[in-house]
Amino acid sequence: MRLTRVFIDTPLAGQSRVMLPEDGGNHLVRVLRLAVGAPLRVFDGHGGEYDATLTLIGKRNVQVELGAHHAIERESPLQVTLLQGLSRGERMDMTLQKATELGVTAIRPVLARRSNVKLDADSTPRKLAHWQAVVTSACEQSGRNRVPQVLSPLDVGAACAATDATLRLMLAIDGARPLPLLLTEAGPVRHIALLVGPEGGLDEAEEAVARRAGFESTLLGRRVLRTETAPLAALAALQTLAGDFGLHQDAVDL
Repeated sequence: MRLTRVFIDTPLAGQSRVMLPEDGGNHLVRVLRLAVGAPLRVFDGHGGEYDATLTLIGKRNVQVELGAHHAIERESPLQVTLLQGLSRGERMDMTLQKATELGVTAIRPVLARRSNVKLDADSTPRKLAHWQAVVTSACEQSGRNRVPQVLSPLDVGAACAATDATLRLMLAIDGARPLPLLLTEAGPVRHIALLVGPEGGLDEAEEAVARRAGFESTLLGRRVLRTETAPLAALAALQTLAGDFGLHQDAVDL
């Protein structure tokens, strides 16, 4: 039976009863209509997950009692940091949500010149909190017990310079080489940075900056993919070629 999963942003080891976050508690009792005694799973992002039982439903507080800890990991052996050009509203949300489902390790929003979204000192914290909530929800749904971090937005040059990935890839058309060839040449690699432009793509100067930072151009097929499609296709390909797709897995215990 698939159990409802809730992320709790506090260490759970050693605790017996905990209050759920307000949003998570409201979702359980007002949307899912769970009652006292309902079983669920909770996780704190530090690995594994706990059995839990709903024990108290108050006007503002929802409490669970923790049970056994299960050292379950559903992470890919491949670490991918997605450097994603900012896109509008639902497009960016979908990209973050699906990238999380596909196993991305971290996401860095990139302030590209052709981005249609502009951030300032007031809007950035709100956007980061919203994006992190999207990622957390995707972990609850997909079974991941480690939550990818949404890093502070940077421009293309700063974002490229900030990564320590072994293999650095940029989705581009000009001078691009097939992804399988690049992975073969790189040999065994565990940490990859993937740079994807916004709706209008990266401009020539930004691509040049990325290449100087060690990013190699790669292309997915013969068609031009939208900014919300390209990273998901690339992540699926990376997981197939070097990650956890296609490997024998034990039955997922949700």
